[in-house]
Amino acid sequence: RCQMKLVSATANPHKYKEMKEILSGKINLLPRPDEIPEIVEDASDLKGNALLKAQGIMKATGLPAIADDTGLEVDALNGAPGVHSARYAGPDANGGENIEKLLNELASVPMNERGARFRTIIVILFPDRSIITAEGIVSGKIALTPKGKLGFGYDSVFLPEDVPGKTFGELTNSEKNRISHRGKALQGIIGKL
Repeated sequence: RCQMKLVSATANPHKYKEMKEILSGKINLLPRPDEIPEIVEDASDLKGNALLKAQGIMKATGLPAIADDTGLEVDALNGAPGVHSARYAGPDANGGENIEKLLNELASVPMNERGARFRTIIVILFPDRSIITAEGIVSGKIALTPKGKLGFGYDSVFLPEDVPGKTFGELTNSEKNRISHRGKALQGIIGKL
């Protein structure tokens, strides 16, 4: 039976590679076409942003689109950066600058109060306007200093509960995909298809 084709809404090569690995053998994930302009993500929550991205890609390609939006929610910051995670240190900020801002904000917060979670919402939008969504959450803490060169975004400062003493930045792709927020959300989506 032929695999379902989904067009990825992400322009982030790391995310695309991660999603392709997790969906491998189940779904044929096509890369986002280069000519599609950036989609403005101005919704007030993760699901709204994922939907905006999926709509933009589906309109442009006519194919079912898969989009995700991910936020890092830090308890001591009342859930920030949350929906603003990717642009936490400013509109053009890179991962290093976002991490620096986060660690500065948490400078006086002791380890036992640095609880946090990554939350991913995934949306698949079909040309007939039907929608499937799934959520993945992984809980953990924010490290005092970055550790590990693997992964991307906030991975080097996120200590997942499931792997004590290691940040996401110290885990291989397959180790991370087994327990990660995006991995859980994608498994949820696969289950619903």
